[in-house]
Amino acid sequence: MHTVLFPGGPLPLRIFEQRYIDMVRDAIKDESGIGICLISDGSEVGGAANIHPIGTLSKISYWHRRADGLLGITVTGEQRFRVLEKSVAGNQLMLAEVVLIPNESPSALESIYQPLVDRLRDIIEQLGHPFITLEKCYDDASWVGARLTELSHLPLSTKQQLQSLLQRTN
Repeated sequence: MHTVLFPGGPLPLRIFEQRYIDMVRDAIKDESGIGICLISDGSEVGGAANIHPIGTLSKISYWHRRADGLLGITVTGEQRFRVLEKSVAGNQLMLAEVVLIPNESPSALESIYQPLVDRLRDIIEQLGHPFITLEKCYDDASWVGARLTELSHLPLSTKQQLQSLLQRTN
């Protein structure tokens, strides 16, 4: 995908390719997750793309049929992973063997950062769904940092570096 998702973050998606419809169907049926990885080379549409080795396991938290007839889902990031081995199915769906990276323990946010928390609250309220329905942890530095990173206009490569950096500190 052309996005970086952190644990605890929501990601609304519009599903239209058959390979992804099948993937979502299986994830709902099996109550399994979907891996979200930033594409390093290639496209979201058509053949399989190359991906960065650090991604986020997500769960489907909401799904519906959109007015345009397409499938709409919202996934929520749960836990980062490192790709050990990847393969491509016949339908061009990327499959991977991964190892999960432990989530960071909650860490207290120092009061000096309260203005950032206040700004984040305002942004989330303005964005509405799906952000407004998030489980919010405004007192956790990791959660606040992840949401600010996701919502920032930083280049995707920088967001990916931050996600990989967090993996190294655990």
